[in-house]
Amino acid sequence: MIQLFVTGGTFDKEYNFITGELYFKNTHLLDMFDRGRCSLDIDIKTLMMVDSLEMTEADRDIIIHNCKRSKARHIIITHGTDRMVETAKALAEQNMTEKTIVLTGAMVPYAFGTSSDGFFNLGSALAFSQALDPGVYIAMNGRYFEWNNVQKNYKTGFFEEVV
Repeated sequence: MIQLFVTGGTFDKEYNFITGELYFKNTHLLDMFDRGRCSLDIDIKTLMMVDSLEMTEADRDIIIHNCKRSKARHIIITHGTDRMVETAKALAEQNMTEKTIVLTGAMVPYAFGTSSDGFFNLGSALAFSQALDPGVYIAMNGRYFEWNNVQKNYKTGFFEEVV
């Protein structure tokens, strides 16, 4: 079984056509797994729906607590891209050596349709969570990165290895 924790981020944002603002309603994951014809045993639990720029240490503690408590050896966390690396570091510092934890997100909300990278990143995270050795990783742009060798490039919008 794969445990999937939802924390919000651009991945799950909706667009208000009247005000032009992005907001949270519900996660899109069930729809995504249905559309992708996913046949894996996945337990989805929403921990929070926050933009990662607004994520607090208390929020990170909730994520850590749930990862420790989960009986699953494979865990995926949907997360906002701006603070994803910080959360990956906090998780790695917990030494959950028997678990493979993969954080993923999107630069464009899934609700925007085919312009979103969320569907692709989620599929990559599912594959990486099953194939990688235990540890903490980030899966974005079709690649995986170890938690301590990744950064978001704010000029290109891509994740990349630290040089």
